[in-house]
Amino acid sequence: MRSNILFFFTDQHRIDTLGCYGNDIVSTPVLDAIAAQGTTFRRFYTPTAICTPARASLLTGAAPFRHQLLANYERNVGYRDELADDQFTFSAALREADYNVGLIGKWHVGLHRTQHDYSFDGIPMHGWHNPVDHAEYLAYLEQHDLPPYALTDEIRGTFPNGSPGNLLAARLDQPVEATFEYFLAERAIGLLRGYASDHEKTGKPFFLATHFFGPHLPYNIPSHYFDMYDPEDIDLPKSVAETFANKPPVQANYSAHWAFDTLTVATSKKLIAAYWGYVTLIDEQIGRIVDVAKELGVYDDSAIFFGADHGEFTGAHRLHDKGPAAYEDIYRVPGVVRLPGGHDPQVAEHFATLIDFTATILDVAGLDSAQAEDGSSLVPVVRGEDPPWRDDLVLEFHGHHFPYPQRMLVTDSYKLVINPESMNELYNLVDDPDEMHNRYEHPELELIRNALLQRLYTQLRERGDNFYHWMTSMYPVGERDYDVSLSSFDQVQT
Repeated sequence: MRSNILFFFTDQHRIDTLGCYGNDIVSTPVLDAIAAQGTTFRRFYTPTAICTPARASLLTGAAPFRHQLLANYERNVGYRDELADDQFTFSAALREADYNVGLIGKWHVGLHRTQHDYSFDGIPMHGWHNPVDHAEYLAYLEQHDLPPYALTDEIRGTFPNGSPGNLLAARLDQPVEATFEYFLAERAIGLLRGYASDHEKTGKPFFLATHFFGPHLPYNIPSHYFDMYDPEDIDLPKSVAETFANKPPVQANYSAHWAFDTLTVATSKKLIAAYWGYVTLIDEQIGRIVDVAKELGVYDDSAIFFGADHGEFTGAHRLHDKGPAAYEDIYRVPGVVRLPGGHDPQVAEHFATLIDFTATILDVAGLDSAQAEDGSSLVPVVRGEDPPWRDDLVLEFHGHHFPYPQRMLVTDSYKLVINPESMNELYNLVDDPDEMHNRYEHPELELIRNALLQRLYTQLRERGDNFYHWMTSMYPVGERDYDVSLSSFDQVQT
């Protein structure tokens, strides 16, 4: 196959901000056009709703418990901070297959290593948000006589201790040409021109990823985008009615940390409006890259991917950002695949994750997709075939700010969440899509709950995720058929 690949990736991106996912207000014509020639996955998930572990899973094709890079290094809670030296990565596999391999933008995989250590061309950029003090960005501003980064109209809540809360949004006093997003697109276009020239002269294929740091909060964007959408046109998420009754206490603590209750309704609507503006800004910058790919004659014969590392609450469940709350708002993400040449638009209901993107990249490049250990190629699905497919997804979380182990099972109708430190959760995603009512203890769901517990337990054991040890003694998951204590003196008697 050995197709060229253009890969677009955003950070903390809700699926309900895109036209191809049903939003008829937010302007996302570029991403919608990609979806109109490809497959939009409706049940597409991040393997874990936190940047570094999710990005490491995309890079490696391995679930977080397996690659063990489990936390953002800025908030590391004692886990490893670099991938193992012998860890498989799709980028190294592509490079070995004589691909040009580039990544422009957010890296955020490990503490010290950059994309150069994993066979990517590009500009090393550490950190969780736009590094506006980056030397190349500052040189770009100076070269084009553009004004420096400056903020006004900051929006913050108030922390429980009375100090100013995290910056959530602000007006950026720069023209669009000075934004970091525009700068990233410029650098991606520069690399694309070189790759396209090499492809024309030698036939050498390329993989080029553009990873935007947004629309991750804070939503710091120029006035044109900051004021693009009228807050009065916005309905707050239904789950702002969250009371945290019968929910793990950590959720109320996170709500306090993000100071949701210190913001007015008008401010919350303005934050969503700014978030939408940020999405449109990024869509436009992706459009600039797409236009150049078409100009260079490499767009039609390229595979196109679009996804995000995880979602964002934007007030849902009285929360912002992400964290130890396993809601669809942060676990469901955009997932769009367009194979070379495109096809009529289709919507797939197959359960898929970022790790399947890894397998699909390998497949499109003519390589063994099984190297993505925990993923499956989406190519047969995109081609309209009916391959054997999973009926559910196992997701995981390991902590942010503090250790917090969770495992989740998502099915067509239910979500089961295991929280060893407090209470478990069970949501009916059909009757309660906003996940307001925890039904784990409801007696009428006992048979369903136990079946889900068994399904999760079995899958954890099969994949070697040692979280299953906790479930062995705590839940009705079957007979004790192995040595629970891992000791030699306590053998199972038969």
